[in-house]
Amino acid sequence: QVQLVESGGGSVQAGGSLRLSCAASGHLVSTYSMGWFRQAPGKEREGVATVDGDGNPAYADFAKGRFTISRDNAKNALYLQMNSLKPEDTAMYFCAAGPFYADYEAPTDFHFWGPGTQVTVSS
Repeated sequence: QVQLVESGGGSVQAGGSLRLSCAASGHLVSTYSMGWFRQAPGKEREGVATVDGDGNPAYADFAKGRFTISRDNAKNALYLQMNSLKPEDTAMYFCAAGPFYADYEAPTDFHFWGPGTQVTVSS
């Protein structure tokens, strides 16, 4: 079992930045793919970015060039640096852990989820 807890969400204006953190316990994050997903009201959950067990990142098209995912194995934590935020980035953001080679395109492969942290971007 992996327990995940997100933090760092909040309200920002368009163009601003936020850094999300995910603290993991129970198992080492280095033994899983770790990812960030988001869900806006009335929409399906979608992948934002993942980093696999080898440390290779992958990003959804909307995240490329604006978001950076990173993993700190020593702290057993996952981060998402979000820059140039847009109102359409408003959503609940979730941290998740999955098999060693999972990626953001397959959220159903991720079996462990945090409760989420809200990100609101105003225009």
